[in-house]
Amino acid sequence: MATESYGQLVMELRKLRLPAIAEMLDSYAKQAVSGNMSYVDFLSGLVFEEVRSRERNGIESRIKSAKFPVLKSLDDFDYGFQPSVNRKKLTELCNLRFIDNKENVLFLGPPGVGKTHLAISLGMKACESGYKVLFTTLNDMIAILMASMADNSFPAKLRTFTQPSLLIVDEVGYLPVPKEGANFLFQVVSKRYEIGSIILTSNKSFTHWGEVLGDNVIASAILDRLLHHSTVFNIRGDSYRLREKKELTKDLGSDDFGKEEKEPD
Repeated sequence: MATESYGQLVMELRKLRLPAIAEMLDSYAKQAVSGNMSYVDFLSGLVFEEVRSRERNGIESRIKSAKFPVLKSLDDFDYGFQPSVNRKKLTELCNLRFIDNKENVLFLGPPGVGKTHLAISLGMKACESGYKVLFTTLNDMIAILMASMADNSFPAKLRTFTQPSLLIVDEVGYLPVPKEGANFLFQVVSKRYEIGSIILTSNKSFTHWGEVLGDNVIASAILDRLLHHSTVFNIRGDSYRLREKKELTKDLGSDDFGKEEKEPD
């Protein structure tokens, strides 16, 4: 292939927004010459490269837009340390039918047992499968919606939390919620009811949500919608973070900690 015509072809491919084909063209052209590749195989291989590239870029874009605080995978979850997690039930959720069916998933348990890890892992799978996902803590969501009341952008900000196929709301119950915050959560849950899925994590049992939200009536209305079509995990066990601290302390010699240093005689 003449250098001038090859350069022109690469430029035209980039104009057509086919960067993967442009990048792999030289490699495939060499393979075609050395391996006597057919025209169909040559073109098919280049198209395959472009499709895979777009899929990877799409996944990366969706993961970035989801605003996960960290990236987690179910492959990294220690079921042995948290045997109360129903592995079969969790595996069934990985087919993501709960998103298509507009169902919810709730992870309950004390701090550090892996609730956020599981929520993010399912969110990552959703991004990889083409769903739009958004991660937020409850208090961050409330702060955004409360601030939007000042500049009349509330409807637009509310859509931010109602439009994604999957909304992950983390840390319900960790910090006190003002009455306006409870109303905002109700509006988000109500607008997503049977329209979009929610994954929610909380360190409080449902019986304490009235205290968390400062309003038993609103708490009951929220739970009524969340639990109507839902899968609930009650995780019981020790904290991963405390385990790591204990292991570190053990490795360093726990007998040396907590003792007062004596001044030399």
